[in-house]
Amino acid sequence: MRQTKLTKAARGRECQVRIPRVCNGNPETTVLAHYRMAGTCGVGTKPNDLQGAWACSACHDACDGRRSDIGRAEARQYHAEGVMRTQAQLLREGLVSA
Repeated sequence: MRQTKLTKAARGRECQVRIPRVCNGNPETTVLAHYRMAGTCGVGTKPNDLQGAWACSACHDACDGRRSDIGRAEARQYHAEGVMRTQAQLLREGLVSA
């Protein structure tokens, strides 16, 4: 997988998904977790990196359905909020512009 400016920017960051009782709070495990939504991705195609949230490994597992201790709808809500928090931080740092 090709590393973009935005996927690289996730390294060492605080998790922005922040699922209670799930988040491990370890910035060493943070990656850009893409929010999948009909019309923005497909089989073998990831969404645009702007639709990604900085997520620790535990929150990323929950967002991708690899955990059974949180419901899918709840995980998607936290993931969407994480995308918005990530976008706000990228804007503040000038890594993207409006």
